[in-house]
Order: sequence, then C-alpha cells, then structure tokens
Amino acid sequence: MPRWSDVPVLRRVEPFVVAILTAVAVAALLPAGGGVATGLSWGTTVGVGVLFFVYGARMAPAEAVAGLRNWRLQGAVAATTYVVFPLLGLLLSLLVGRFLDDGLVAGVLFLAALPSTVQSCVVFTAMAHGNVPGAVVSATVSNLAGIGVTPLLAALLLGSAGAGPDGGAVGRILLQLLVPFLVGLLAGRWIGPWVRAHRGPLTLLDRAVIVGVVYAAFSRGVRQGVWREVGVGEVAVVLGCAAVFLAAVLALAWWVPRLWGAGRADRVTIAFCGSNKSLATGLPMATVLFDPHVVGLVALPVILYHPLQITVCSVLATRLGRAPLLQG
Repeated sequence: MPRWSDVPVLRRVEPFVVAILTAVAVAALLPAGGGVATGLSWGTTVGVGVLFFVYGARMAPAEAVAGLRNWRLQGAVAATTYVVFPLLGLLLSLLVGRFLDDGLVAGVLFLAALPSTVQSCVVFTAMAHGNVPGAVVSATVSNLAGIGVTPLLAALLLGSAGAGPDGGAVGRILLQLLVPFLVGLLAGRWIGPWVRAHRGPLTLLDRAVIVGVVYAAFSRGVRQGVWREVGVGEVAVVLGCAAVFLAAVLALAWWVPRLWGAGRADRVTIAFCGSNKSLATGLPMATVLFDPHVVGLVALPVILYHPLQITVCSVLATRLGRAPLLQG
C-alpha cells in the first residue's frame, strides 16, 4: 500500500514541482550562456542517455509478461494515450492555434503524444483500489512504446508546423534514447535487481537531470528573446487546454470501458494510466526532437500539465479510495 507521503498533493508542496519552477525562475534571471551553456548541453545529453539506460535496466520481464495477458486493459490504456489524446490535441490546436505562438501549439500537440507516467499513476491506482499489476505493466509498456511512438506521432501531428521535429530527430532518438534503453534492457539481467533496489537514489538522479533540462531549455529561450513573445493570455490558453485534456480523458477513460463490461478495478487503472502524461520522459525527449530555439516553448504545456494532473488525480484517487465498492 502507498504511504500518504507518496502522494504529492497531500504534502504542502511537491519538491519536484518546486525544483522545476525554481529552474524556470533562475533561467529567467540568470540564463546560462557561453561555456556554461555548452557544458550544460553536454551534461544534459549524457544525463538523458543515462536515464533511458536506467529505464531499460529497471524493467522486470516476468512482471511485464503477466500484465500483458489482460489485453483489453492494455489496449484501452494504449488507445487512450496514443489515439484519444492525439485526436483531442489536434482538435484543440485547431481551436486555439490562432491565439498561440507556433512553439506553444507544438507543445500542446507534443503533450498529447507523450506516454503515461510510471510512479504517480501506479500510486493513484493503488489508492483508488484499482488493478495495480495492470497499472505497472500499462505504464511500463506505454513508456517503452513512447520511445518510438511519440516521435512518430509528433512528426505526424506537426508535419506542417515550423516548430516540428527537425530532420535529424530519428537519428538522435536512436542514438540518445533507444540505444541506451536497449543496452539497459540487456544489462538488466545482471544489474536489474540492484537498480530496482536503489530506486530512491536513482529517482533523485532522474529528477536532477530533468531539472537541468528545464534550466537549459528555458535559458536558451531567454537568451534568444523567445519569452518576450509569450503573454499572460497565452499561458492562460495553454492552461485551459491542459484542463480540457485532463477532464475529457478522465471522463472517457472512466465511462467508455463500461461498454464492454470492464470492472471497477480496471476502469480505475485505465482512467489514471490513460490521463497521466510523463514529464520525466517528455522533457528529455523534447530536447532531442525539437530545434533548440523552440524547446522552451514546447516544454511549457508539459510543465503546466504536470501539477494539474497530480492535483486532480490525487483528489480523485483519495475519493475513490474511500468508497472501494462504488460501481458507478
């Protein structure tokens, strides 16, 4: 069972969110430049590769095989993450695109193409008495598939947009993300138990790299004057898009599975795994996929969506956990 301290919204402030917002603020006041920026760029590149190596080494093959047997659950989560979300993103981009900078439109579409989280959606599922093994496998498979599916979806959704992935994105994905992941997967036979036993320290490394990615991306935007073009109104529109994403997907993921008779536990899993988007995967991937001058803008919708999903899903999980036999 998860501890109350495992649920970020039940603490006064989630330290990870504070660290990210602090990185944004520091970048606005003291953006990295010159040799510092060059060193930071190399450091985050290596750090992202290390992250995906750890993701591969951490996978437990036996657990994955067992969870994959529930094909309806896995199919529903995959369809919600990689079909429903992108379609909603495309619709929203058509509705609000004229009010946003191209980089922010790209960010909204990129958010729609991201895989699910791992830690938070599993904790929410456990709190709400859902199918926890199914959630673990769904989140893992979603992140594994996302290494290939997210770049393809981003290219498809942004094919005609100037802020889309550039021509070298496929090569960088293979070199910086997929190769380390596959090496980690192979090495998991020997180091997997150690990696899973040291999840805490490795999570700190994971988050430190992500904070570095945020600082580097926003520093670059400040130096290039990108943020002078972003107004309060655009931030409000992006927040509105995030709210629409979350509300629509949670509703669809909760009610549609009733059509094929899915039980409450599976519906809980589909709702949380289908509605959560991975900041940990998204931000490093954005730095690989997008031109440096738009990465900061592309990252903004992902950064705004993260605390919203944590807050709303924590409240829902707590409420559902208090009524474990609720069928509606």
